[in-house]
Amino acid sequence: MARLDTAAPVSPGTNKEDREKSKRVGALRALWPFVLPYRSLMLAAIAALMLTAVVSLTLPLAVRRVVDNFSAESPEILDLYFAAALVIAGLLALGTGLRYALVTRLGERVVADIRKAVFDRVVGLSPAFYERIMTGEVVSRITTDTTLIQSVLGSSASIALRNFLIFLGGLGLMLLTSAKLTGMVLLIVPAVVVPILVLGRRLRVLSRENQDWIAASSGNAAEALQAVQTVQAFTHEDPSRATFSEVTERSFDAARRRIWTRAQMTVIVIFLVFTGVVGVLWIGANDVRAGDMSAGALIQFVIYAVMVAGSVAALSEIWGELQRAAGATERLIELLQASDNVSDPATPATLPSPVQGRISFEAVNFHYPSRPGIPALDNVSLDIAPGETVAFVGPSGAGKTTIIQMLLRFYDPDNGRICLDGVDLSTVARSDFRRSLALVPQDPVIFAASARENIRFGRPDATDAEVEAAARAAAAHEFITALPDGYDSYVGERGVMLSGGQKQRIAIARAILRDAPVLLLDEATSALDAESERAVQRAVDDLSQGRTTLIVAHRLATVKKADRIVVMEQGRVVATGSHDALVAEGGLYARLARLQFTDGIAAE
Repeated sequence: MARLDTAAPVSPGTNKEDREKSKRVGALRALWPFVLPYRSLMLAAIAALMLTAVVSLTLPLAVRRVVDNFSAESPEILDLYFAAALVIAGLLALGTGLRYALVTRLGERVVADIRKAVFDRVVGLSPAFYERIMTGEVVSRITTDTTLIQSVLGSSASIALRNFLIFLGGLGLMLLTSAKLTGMVLLIVPAVVVPILVLGRRLRVLSRENQDWIAASSGNAAEALQAVQTVQAFTHEDPSRATFSEVTERSFDAARRRIWTRAQMTVIVIFLVFTGVVGVLWIGANDVRAGDMSAGALIQFVIYAVMVAGSVAALSEIWGELQRAAGATERLIELLQASDNVSDPATPATLPSPVQGRISFEAVNFHYPSRPGIPALDNVSLDIAPGETVAFVGPSGAGKTTIIQMLLRFYDPDNGRICLDGVDLSTVARSDFRRSLALVPQDPVIFAASARENIRFGRPDATDAEVEAAARAAAAHEFITALPDGYDSYVGERGVMLSGGQKQRIAIARAILRDAPVLLLDEATSALDAESERAVQRAVDDLSQGRTTLIVAHRLATVKKADRIVVMEQGRVVATGSHDALVAEGGLYARLARLQFTDGIAAE
């Protein structure tokens, strides 16, 4: 199975054990839980499919009667047989149309459920999971892989079952028509099965490899396009094109080898099957001349032989599709069953109501999974009282933002506990305690929607008046009303139609609207001009009244009024106190203050 600890696909010959697992078409059994809720639709589709198979098998019988009675003296008998043939043709057309409608609907329904289930799973996985896999690959699995499965469920599976029924029924009717000729046909079967098994094994490997490279290609493209301004600013278009071209060409190369292998298998199987049919026809023609069987019986046998041969050829082609779908199913099931170090407890505890906002870090140690040798937090112990405003300062990489991420339980501590109102967060359902937190991240996330909907993201049930009030408090109302459609203006993917400061104010308005007892500000005013910063700072000061507020900041001017300042360095708390006390104490904070305030005055 594909590995989830890498952003790139497994190269040919690598991780052979995992690659061998992708050879199991039985992986398609994992789709059964998604099909089971629609078993009535499935049974109706199977009934229509069996009708078309039975009707198809009756056609040669009608042909035999027509041929054997072609010279009959009574024209009524001949007319009757032709009329029966028309009825059979009508039933075949009706059954085929019904089968298509039912099977296609079933396929679309099941694939829609799979996509929702996969998205429901991946959207709740912790950030640690996305350190090991590119989001573009996840999107590829949800789109490209489910399209393969839709093709199988909505077409290939029913065609395969129909051809299998025709194969069994045709073989049985061939035996009833002429046991001698049927025995000769069966001698061809081993020659047909061997290339299917040999080439089919390689086809499965190539199919999975092809899908891996397609996913890598999607991930590479998504990464470049999401940062297109940076790519263009550094004139990195050509290297980006070259990288994408290389990955795409590898995908094409895997597809080319898969197509060639499948073409070889198809040529060999069809040639062997129809060569055998021609040989049997030659022997049957001699039997007709010798009077051992009628011309109608020979034609009936030949039609059945062609139907059986055609079904075998179709099954050999569909086998390749089933193998590709099996690989796609494995990749999707990997996402559904992906392990996550951060998960909700089986029996979640509950927080006191209402939440007061008391926060405590108790001897917390933590290393990021991608950097196991560097401590992000080193024996951090903190107690934050309800309603207290605490600022975290220190150089880059000191662990300030990690405090916010741990409190949101994006990661779990290696040791120690993090509590909210005395309750260990690891014992509470994440969705429960996160409702009590409002976040303004360092890099504001703006969705491809209207300004109003971006703010309402903080509280989906908020009224328009509440949205606008939050925007006013965040100093965002003025620029929003200046947009072409005001609050209903589309702001573009990732907010490309807004400036950095405008994005930040939208994010702050979102947090204000959430009205949570704990407010988390991670460089919340870093992208604002001086005037907007003063306006937002006033809003934040008002908002923090009666709320526990954690502020991460590099600019010390924004945290001078905090109740307490926590100074961090290399994941450790090195000092705490008020601004004046820390300056008087000397040390890291005094050095940072001297650099910022003195240099700032000198620069002016």
